[in-house]
Amino acid sequence: MSKIQKVLTTGKTHTTSSDAGGLSRSHNGNLNIHLTAPGNSAVREHVFADIQPHPTAEQLFAGAWSACYSAAVGIVAKEKKVELPADTSVDIEVDLGVAGNEYFLQARVNLNAPGLDQEVATAIAHAADQICPYSKATRGNIDVVLTAVVA
Repeated sequence: MSKIQKVLTTGKTHTTSSDAGGLSRSHNGNLNIHLTAPGNSAVREHVFADIQPHPTAEQLFAGAWSACYSAAVGIVAKEKKVELPADTSVDIEVDLGVAGNEYFLQARVNLNAPGLDQEVATAIAHAADQICPYSKATRGNIDVVLTAVVA
């Protein structure tokens, strides 16, 4: 396993929780959000009480992952000397699911690069997946579908 030789940044949070969710705050005040357990009715009926809608852990993870992955896309495009379309975006969906009595995550990562050549977009998507720390952390741990969309 690789060891970090130089820490570039650290995200520190303190999260309190209750049956209805929790509150997560960063050490510097940039993050102060109310959390909840997943909010769709199927999940609620399965394990969670009726909870007010706030960001879920899955949404937060998808947001953090998409920020990191977007940066990786930019790095790869620059290295390949490819100008990304102005409306390039990343959509990440993280699902919490159950199989039997066990809970699992799965994800879909979509690089949206309208007008870019499909082969080039796919190469960038996969190369970004190789360097993004969140993608590395999930690789082999959860099912992930990676897609490049150019239409």
